Amino acid sequence: MPKTDTPAGSTRLVLTAARLPGEAAPCDVSIADGVITGIAPSGSTPRLVAESGGPAPEVIDLDGRFAIPGLWDEHVHMTQWALTAGRIDLSGAASAREAAAVVRSHLERGRPVGPGGHTVVGVGFRDAVWTDTPSLDLLDSATAGVPAALISHDLHCVWLNSAAAARHGVAVGADGLLREDAAFDLTRELGRLPDDAVDRMVHDAGRAAAARGVVGIVDFEMVWNRDTWQRRTAAGFDSFRVDAGVYPQDLDRAVGEGMRTGQPVAETGGLLRVGPLKVLIDGSLNTRTAYCVDPYPHGGRGLLTVSEDELLQLLNSARDSGFLPAVHAIGDGANEVALNAFASAGVRGRIEHAQFVREQDFARFGELGLTASVQPAHALDDRDAADANWAGRTERAFPLRSLLDAGATLALGSDAPVAPLEPWTAMSAATTRARGDGREPWHPEQALTRREALAASTRGRGGIRVGDPADVAVLDADPLAVSDAEFAAMPVAATLLAGRFTHRSF
Repeated sequence: MPKTDTPAGSTRLVLTAARLPGEAAPCDVSIADGVITGIAPSGSTPRLVAESGGPAPEVIDLDGRFAIPGLWDEHVHMTQWALTAGRIDLSGAASAREAAAVVRSHLERGRPVGPGGHTVVGVGFRDAVWTDTPSLDLLDSATAGVPAALISHDLHCVWLNSAAAARHGVAVGADGLLREDAAFDLTRELGRLPDDAVDRMVHDAGRAAAARGVVGIVDFEMVWNRDTWQRRTAAGFDSFRVDAGVYPQDLDRAVGEGMRTGQPVAETGGLLRVGPLKVLIDGSLNTRTAYCVDPYPHGGRGLLTVSEDELLQLLNSARDSGFLPAVHAIGDGANEVALNAFASAGVRGRIEHAQFVREQDFARFGELGLTASVQPAHALDDRDAADANWAGRTERAFPLRSLLDAGATLALGSDAPVAPLEPWTAMSAATTRARGDGREPWHPEQALTRREALAASTRGRGGIRVGDPADVAVLDADPLAVSDAEFAAMPVAATLLAGRFTHRSF
């Protein structure tokens, strides 16, 4: 692949007989050098090209299919997402005993556990809604001395047995749990596999994402991530664009190397840019560590892991060094702290998650020009945990409509592996607040329209426009007209990145 600032694609391409969502008449979309150069009534583009005297374009007949801007997932942990393919799925476990039984069954059948050495790794458990609790003894009895580490669906908690604790040199109590920074450290350790093995899994996950219309992600993997993606693109990864985030522990290094948010990274074919500065200031709902104004039923208000003064210093450093801050804030107390710091620093940026917000704080998102980077599928995954832990206040939980109406810019994502890297799942959750499982919509007053969800998944574009990068998803149905079930499982016929097909089924 040529190493230029624009991903390589057809020099000249015309998509004929395309349709735009909500429009009846077909059109032709012309592309040159990776950019959309024209949108004209169907049948007129070939004549205009001929009259221009330029080289003949490649012509692709879309046969009435619908063209939209390619989709972005604004919050991904890409390595962790790729690794889930080789780990035990615990998402269906309704209790700690059931989760332990799943691991026991896996071991008794001698089933493979992926390239994780001798530590069995499970993912996706949700102990916030369990009636029993994890314990060291329970997991020990299920694993017969085989080291086992089970990662919660939100990544903020790891349940270990004694053998895994000994193997990885960590201390756990009677519950066998690590939380927050200790959990993150071990999760990173469990992901330290040979580069070629991880990269193969990332390549596979990238192709799967492209087949769902994805053209870009913001990757918040908790490592020095630029070099990782340089290696992957050099080895041929070309499924989508990547904005690679930076964490505070690496900010001095990034500044010293002249990096800043939005900067293209050389020798990556235009696929890689420097992403935001990611700052985590509280925990999560599932782990009951999201920092809240009011206490949880079990007591405590969660954890504020970065003080307001410390956060202000980080935002000032980000502003002065050209980094866009992206602050992880889930609880309403954490969101208040983040908003205060953004106001004091006088800098725009993103609040990641914004799952629980006080009524008086909604307007501040708009006043401060902030982006709410939200994950709509979490509202459905965590509705029971929210009802249990934020009882009587969930009308302001996962508040997409309130944030948008207050003037925030919405950016939709998955937080994969917390939810799948599947933008249609996110948009479906945003627009229906339901999952098609027979349960009533959860706070449907917080739903978005489909046009709003599409705009929030395409960096505000909503529809294809002349002058935009030729990052396009081609759909077999009109996303504005299909049923809710069809929208959630939208058939994607093709995906183009700068005019180059990354997926095509026709």
